[in-house]
Amino acid sequence: MSSEQIIFYILSFWFIASSLAMIFARNAAKAVLFLVLGFFSAASIWILLEAEFLAITLILVYVGAVMVLFLFVIKMLNIDKSTMRAKFAEYLPLGLIVALIIIAEMILVLGSAQFGLEVMPSPARHGADYSNITVLAMQLYTTYVYPFELAAVILLIAIIAAITLVHKKETTHKKQNVSEQVNVRAKDRVRLVSIVSPTKEEK
Repeated sequence: MSSEQIIFYILSFWFIASSLAMIFARNAAKAVLFLVLGFFSAASIWILLEAEFLAITLILVYVGAVMVLFLFVIKMLNIDKSTMRAKFAEYLPLGLIVALIIIAEMILVLGSAQFGLEVMPSPARHGADYSNITVLAMQLYTTYVYPFELAAVILLIAIIAAITLVHKKETTHKKQNVSEQVNVRAKDRVRLVSIVSPTKEEK
């Protein structure tokens, strides 16, 4: 067994262990930290597969941004643990059935019959001048250009929908009428009043 295979098995063990720890963690913040450990393990495996761009993207986007946002949200929310435990026990049978179905589908789809070494042999090693970013860009903008553009349109629709939901028209919201402010006249807004100053005798 080569050193690369040993590193792969170690990283795979940490990835599976951190994923299971994330699922069974009682504290939501600890679950997020276990998920971060799983992301680092997955990124390391991608580096072994010469996919450095995907590994760096996973660390920068998910670990550096999404997981930090998750931690802030979890710490800001007041989560009732008793309600969560009651719901967990209530939906446990349904969750186990769905989990078994997903595991069976993954075995059928990702099994050795579709992704074994006989069907998909190990990729050849590349030289130091190899750039997986170039290969990824060529695949995205040639073979998968239509799914890529469709995903971009869906994300654009989601952004527009989020902005529309946030900026709903409120009846209590006051707006300025710029045309009325520009066309206003002094006599309509200012009234000069002559006040007689009292004399010393009146004081």
